[in-house]
Amino acid sequence: MNGGADLGGMMGFGPVIEEQDEPLFHAAWESRALGLTIALGACGEWNIDMSRFARENMHPAEYMQTPYYKIWIDAAVRLMKERSMISEMEIQTETVIDPPKPVKRKLGASQVSEVLFAGGPTNRPTRGAPTWCLGDQIKTVNNHPRTHTRLPRYARDKTGEITKLHGFHVFPDSNSQGLGENPHWLYQVTFKSRDLWGEQGNDRDTISLDLWEPYLRAPQ
Repeated sequence: MNGGADLGGMMGFGPVIEEQDEPLFHAAWESRALGLTIALGACGEWNIDMSRFARENMHPAEYMQTPYYKIWIDAAVRLMKERSMISEMEIQTETVIDPPKPVKRKLGASQVSEVLFAGGPTNRPTRGAPTWCLGDQIKTVNNHPRTHTRLPRYARDKTGEITKLHGFHVFPDSNSQGLGENPHWLYQVTFKSRDLWGEQGNDRDTISLDLWEPYLRAPQ
């Protein structure tokens, strides 16, 4: 979706200022927000693409003014409310009212390191053959869905080159909507700077993105 999280190519936000010796967390509540998000994700009530969509599905003005981990907490609350894991009354009163909803899994403290180290692989057994080969020229689709997508706004309807084949992976656009993993071939696509940014680009730089096959079509 074209929300507050899709900032690539937008102007007026000033330079990105690197914070020297930046701590992992700027406040104690941020580490708790991360821990809660990981623990809730392990319950199996939603997948990573659903959680990403829940974070970005905010009004852009609100998104840009909300602290990073506050976005995570607000998304977790929305996901829990949608699945009747928590009620608005419980949030307002800070009191457990309804019986806990059974969940598929629980993440114990002793399991955290192992689970984080393992990650969440998205590669799946292949089906069929990839449409594109290394060196092929492609053009991205010009599509602006209201739901989750991993095709950045600045890279839509642009010409690029296939520079790597990553394999067969879960398609986030479907997975984020509860429509199944719907895996597709995933490619590294490299774009020339000027093809993305016009005269503001240059002849030296390139930008590489990992893009799923439904995002790509033959150039005309």
